[in-house]
Amino acid sequence: MGILDKMKSMAGKDKDRSRKMSDAAERQVNQRTGGKYEKQVDAAQQQAEGKLGFGRGQGGREQQ
Repeated sequence: MGILDKMKSMAGKDKDRSRKMSDAAERQVNQRTGGKYEKQVDAAQQQAEGKLGFGRGQGGREQQ
């Protein structure tokens, strides 16, 4: 089970924990790429969070 599968299964149960997992994945990718694709990784994270139902708007607040 991949990290996205875990986040998807948890999205309805514990959004805060899912967000923490998403942030950890983003940090890991940025670390491994040396931050070279930081903007693209951030955009992908926002899209994934939105599709999984726990998206955040600008400033890290939850979207309504």
